[in-house]
Amino acid sequence: MSSQTSTVAHEAPEPSGPRDAGPDTRKGVRGHPWLTLVTVAFGVAMVALDGTIVAIANPAIQKDLGASLADVQWITNGYLLALAVSLITAGKLGDRFGHRQTFLVGVVGFAAASAAIGFAGSVSLVITFRVLQGICGALLMPAALGLLRASFPAEKLNSAIGIWGAVIGASTAAGPIIGGLLVEHVNWESVFFINVPVGALALAMGLVILLANRVENAPRSFDIGGIVLLSVAMFCLVWAIIKAPDWHWGDPKTLGFLGIALLSFAGFAVWETKAKEPLLPLSMFRSVPLSAGTVLMVLMAFGFMGGLFFVTFYLQNVNGLSPVDSGLRLLPLTAMMIVASPLAGAVITKIGPRVPLVGAMVLTAVAMFGLSSLSTESGAGITSLWFALLGLGLAPVMVGATEVIVGNAPIQHAGVAGGLQQAAMQVGGSLGTAVLGAVMASKVNSVFSDKWQEAKLPPLAPKQEAGLKSAAEVGMAPPAPKGTPSQMIEATRNVVHDSFMSGMGLAFTCAGIVAVLAAGVAFFTSRGSNDAGPSVHI
Repeated sequence: MSSQTSTVAHEAPEPSGPRDAGPDTRKGVRGHPWLTLVTVAFGVAMVALDGTIVAIANPAIQKDLGASLADVQWITNGYLLALAVSLITAGKLGDRFGHRQTFLVGVVGFAAASAAIGFAGSVSLVITFRVLQGICGALLMPAALGLLRASFPAEKLNSAIGIWGAVIGASTAAGPIIGGLLVEHVNWESVFFINVPVGALALAMGLVILLANRVENAPRSFDIGGIVLLSVAMFCLVWAIIKAPDWHWGDPKTLGFLGIALLSFAGFAVWETKAKEPLLPLSMFRSVPLSAGTVLMVLMAFGFMGGLFFVTFYLQNVNGLSPVDSGLRLLPLTAMMIVASPLAGAVITKIGPRVPLVGAMVLTAVAMFGLSSLSTESGAGITSLWFALLGLGLAPVMVGATEVIVGNAPIQHAGVAGGLQQAAMQVGGSLGTAVLGAVMASKVNSVFSDKWQEAKLPPLAPKQEAGLKSAAEVGMAPPAPKGTPSQMIEATRNVVHDSFMSGMGLAFTCAGIVAVLAAGVAFFTSRGSNDAGPSVHI
């Protein structure tokens, strides 16, 4: 009853008559904090799982639908763009109409879009419904955080966010395992159909358990100008990051989109100072901890998602593991995040976020530097050690940075803060994948020719060399022509793998440096100053 008593103090008087009883007077399960957490976890798991599970299905989709490489890229990029562009606006919708309603709409839309993808007969329809998936995912993710903020008193919020972070981490890391099993033993459509029963369960539980909440002083109008400017800025930024590996960072197209993004962000900042009810109140960033938490989330995602991108190529193309076995090799990372996230929430509740976050980013840096030392001969033992240490470092950051952002935002902007947290993760992850990918490609190109000569292999034509360098960027030696001596095949494979390892080592070193910088940023975090407890229930 302690949590219920804490909640009562923050509830406004309600008129007599039928109503959704608050946590102190209700009977049954409606509004129960921990059941609310379980409910939103199902919805969040769908979105997190889709971030990685679809990558395993892409080759099968390409073959079945006759898609081009560009089409397959759009299957992923369309989802990421829609998600990143919509998150903050979706958070505002939750603040305006209530997080319960927004969450349920997002769940229904995400599950329906998933089913539509499974029935789609063309790649264009798959891409269209993936965009819809991204928009619906953006609706439910910030709403989930808003519901947690509204349901849990301040002293229990960190523990709830810890479990929430564990669900995200586990779902993200489990994607390759589940995707590999489904594609291998069922079909690629099942990767999307799996969201339907999960979404139906989340909807049923949401209708019974989730309590409608609307905060005092909630916005009553929409900042259309702010929505347009921020959407353009986010689209151009994420699009430039996505396309930079193909266009190159110095290409006029990349610079053009980055320039439009910069101008749009500047215009958005000016507009928000004049808007009556701004989309993203810039006064939120007067809070040094909130700003630090946002930057920390970007840097954490930069290293985590950017590094994880190369790990899958290392496990499958260099070590020769199947997608399922690759996912199993990542189990130490998954398991440590599942175990450490709730524990991190409890520790942060007790001593505050600063010390745990600084320590966590130091552990993450150690893990990144450790991963940079891997070789083609590294076994499961050493990789498991670094993966486990990485999970131990990441878990407190996902919990603590989220609490810092959401906890330091005014309660009436809980949805916007949740959208900001998720947007920071998406931008950081996209930036990490693109930048570390560029670092990888540059290193491979610089060492490949020397390694080829050291192996005393015959000179290559420019086209052949370009093809092998491209293959080396993902660690995959292309098939050799018939009649090629086995010694030459083995030597070529070694050059490709060694070049890849050089690139991956430098990429992880850069990620480790970013983690050290993030540890410095973590010094500026502190416990949420606006944790006044749950918002008003109606």
